[in-house]
Amino acid sequence: MPESRSHKIAANRIAKRLGTEYNSGEGVDILTPDVAVEVETADTVKDGIRQLRGFKKPVYIAGANKDAVEEALKATKGTTIGVMDNQGKILKPSSRKRR
Repeated sequence: MPESRSHKIAANRIAKRLGTEYNSGEGVDILTPDVAVEVETADTVKDGIRQLRGFKKPVYIAGANKDAVEEALKATKGTTIGVMDNQGKILKPSSRKRR
């Protein structure tokens, strides 16, 4: 599936904010020593949740747009996965701790 423009813009913006590069290939979209972020559209939020399994650090789904953020907040309720908006603002903190 081709990458959406809103996904790419949000991923690059958040990566820059976190002082790293956006990884458009396989694996998680944004990875720093402290956090893993998967940027998703409303249709791909569940894929993002799967991608973040196994990370031993705070993890976030970043919604590429408002609908994606709402979907991510619903899908991550009761999980350790946090949610960001497309600016990188944390709306739901990740409760997963660094090990």
